[in-house]
Order: sequence, then structure tokens, then C-alpha cells
Amino acid sequence: MYLNKAIIIGNLTRDPELRALPSGTKVATLGVATNRVFKNKNGEKQEDTQFHNVVVFGNQAEIVNQYLRKGQTVMVEGRIQTRSWDGPDGQKRYRTEIVADRVQFGPKAGASSGSNVNSRNQPPAPSEEMKTIQYPAEEVNPDDIPF
Repeated sequence: MYLNKAIIIGNLTRDPELRALPSGTKVATLGVATNRVFKNKNGEKQEDTQFHNVVVFGNQAEIVNQYLRKGQTVMVEGRIQTRSWDGPDGQKRYRTEIVADRVQFGPKAGASSGSNVNSRNQPPAPSEEMKTIQYPAEEVNPDDIPF
């Protein structure tokens, strides 16, 4: 049995780019960065960042383009694929990417700080502080409860 499966959780390095194939199928491309922290043989803390190219097809591509923005956390599940083509200079070019079967959104980047990273497709923030509801102080008699 053979298996080609990739699961990554990381942050978007750029906004998704949406295109269409000649057949009309939508294709979104995005970049995801993953980090790994470890100690080397001398016990020093090291950090390694990897950058992944991700391709999403169909209706999921439109949804990714509509809701995801640079900096957001995302989980991508799919398969690894390497494409090749001839460049303008005649050189053979290669690109390894993850073809997504499933994309799951993480929390919005900057949601608590009020940053405008996700300003597209977001409702405006309320200008007033939310007012607290004051409930009347009532005493409940347990004998009044019908059950």
C-alpha cells in the first residue's frame, strides 16, 4: 500500500490568489509557513521555518479566497505533488506543492487587537461599548417551581 498524505498547521504568508482554469474550475494558491523549535546537540534553542505552497480547487478555492487573509492560522490536509515545466530560458523548472483536500480555518489574525488585517469581508466594529443588561433581583421560591 502507498500513501501520499500531508497535514500542516501554520500561518498564511500572503493573501490567497484566485484564478480559473480554461475549463472554468477555480484554483486558489496560497503560502503557509510552519515553525519548529528544537534544541541542537549543544542544547541551544533553534528555530526552523518551512514555507509550503498550497493549491486548492473548486468551490473550496472560492471560500478560501473569500475568508482567508495573510497571517491567519490554517490547517491544510492533502497530498504532495511536484509539477515541472520549461521556463522561458529553456531550463526545466520544478514546484512542489500540497494539493489540498481539506482546508480548516483557524482564529482570525489580529481579531483581539483590532488590526485591519482582515478588514475585507468583515462587518464594521461597533462604535459604542456593549451595554450590560440589568436583571431585576428576584427571590425564587422552590415551591413555585412546577416540577
